Amino acid sequence: MSEEARDLANKKDGALAKIDFVADQGMGLENVEKSDLALPFLKLLQSGSDETKKKHAKYVEGAEPGMFYNTVTKKLYNGEKGIEVIPVFYKMTYPEWAPFERKEGRPISNDRGPSIMAETKQNERNKDVLKNGNEIIKTANHFVIILGDRPEKALMTMKSTQLKVSRGWNSLMEDQFEIDPKTNKSIQAPTFSRIYRLNSVENSGSIGNWYGYNTTMLKKVDDVGLYQMARDFHNSLKKSQDNLGVQEEEKSNY
Repeated sequence: MSEEARDLANKKDGALAKIDFVADQGMGLENVEKSDLALPFLKLLQSGSDETKKKHAKYVEGAEPGMFYNTVTKKLYNGEKGIEVIPVFYKMTYPEWAPFERKEGRPISNDRGPSIMAETKQNERNKDVLKNGNEIIKTANHFVIILGDRPEKALMTMKSTQLKVSRGWNSLMEDQFEIDPKTNKSIQAPTFSRIYRLNSVENSGSIGNWYGYNTTMLKKVDDVGLYQMARDFHNSLKKSQDNLGVQEEEKSNY
């Protein structure tokens, strides 16, 4: 009996002839929606991060300040060596937080929108404060694909001192161009057509020492499958950007 005939006979008996993951792709996840998934954050660890404290419940073995950490895969990356990422989408949000001293782990509101800034006043620490005492912390959200053995989708946020880095990165991305072969004119390249290196760098100031980001453009994306993945990720985020509901992992002074 041929292998094909044997497979057919087994199927008639209700038994599997072989494991076929492709034929069963996505099975078991039919009712899982975006709201049921944890958003992977690419976190830049600081000296006060729970992941670096050996006695803390969130401690991650090997975690040190200056490292990058994926909150879903639990993977650590060497910040000095850096990682390669493809930026696919950007959005500025205006979450409302309780005062830092209350140490609340989640924002009161994920995004009050830019108009809320008109209702704030800067205090002696240059924080944008509402009449109720809560703070609005402008947050630059960069959705990226982390490159490596297996590409990973993630979100990295920049706020406070790192907003300047975010603006610089946006300017760098905006300054990438291609030539349209049909018109021979220069056109702006999609952000996900370029690969960037992210490094962590140590900063110091009146609030102490902390780690920040450094971005460098490396090269163009030359893998069709990777480009398609980045393009699809961009389109899905663009389609749902009004309902992204970015949920911060923790509040930071940096």
